[in-house]
Amino acid sequence: MEQQRIAVTGASGRLGHHLVDVLEERGHEVVPISRTHGVDVITGEGLTDALVGVDAIVDAATPPTPDEAAAIAFFTTAARNLHAAGEQAGVKRMITVSIVGIDPYTHGYQVGKLAQERAALAGPLPVRIARATQFHEFIGVVADWGTQGDVAYVAKWRIQPVAARSVAEVLADLAVDPDAATPGLPAVEVAGPQEESFVDLAVELMAARGGAVQVEAASDPSDPDFHLGESGALLPGPDAVIVGPTYSEWLAAGERVPR
Repeated sequence: MEQQRIAVTGASGRLGHHLVDVLEERGHEVVPISRTHGVDVITGEGLTDALVGVDAIVDAATPPTPDEAAAIAFFTTAARNLHAAGEQAGVKRMITVSIVGIDPYTHGYQVGKLAQERAALAGPLPVRIARATQFHEFIGVVADWGTQGDVAYVAKWRIQPVAARSVAEVLADLAVDPDAATPGLPAVEVAGPQEESFVDLAVELMAARGGAVQVEAASDPSDPDFHLGESGALLPGPDAVIVGPTYSEWLAAGERVPR
């Protein structure tokens, strides 16, 4: 395939750095967009100049906090700025990264992602939404959030986790496809090979870390959406792109055991 120039927002992040690697391995020119690289999607600093000559943007940037209000402000501002700068620079299309199963959520980070999708689809550039399930790397992050002393309290979610590197490979395919963002196409869903219990995955992770922390399942009845993850709302639909490895294979292959 002919070399393309692809901009990746959140290029230093959990997903973005994999996407940069995959695109470069495939011979494409990558424009990394993050504050680390001197480009800010919120203030717009350096954004228009960075997008000159870019064929496509993959928006994988995330806010520094999962707070709902902060997430909404970050995602909608970034989407508007990317559209404005991208249109000015002649960008042809944009892929916006989101999360599988967020539609029924009424509050929290998921509401921020829904706002991002709406803002992205409302702009002048052709946009394709790419929704992924929870990353393998996310298991440790959430388990650590819920750790008190030597016990990790984790939600009883049903999920179908996926490796961030595998998601990056699918995003790379979309980024260089001139028809990927044709108006009216449905969101692409990307998921791992099988449904898993978040509790079981947390147990497996803690065992890989050495077993010092015990895992206990917990629900938060004060959260009006707590039942959604438990009932399978975060699982992909039948048309999802399924990619390996499983979480167990990912750990066994020597991937990071995040702390």
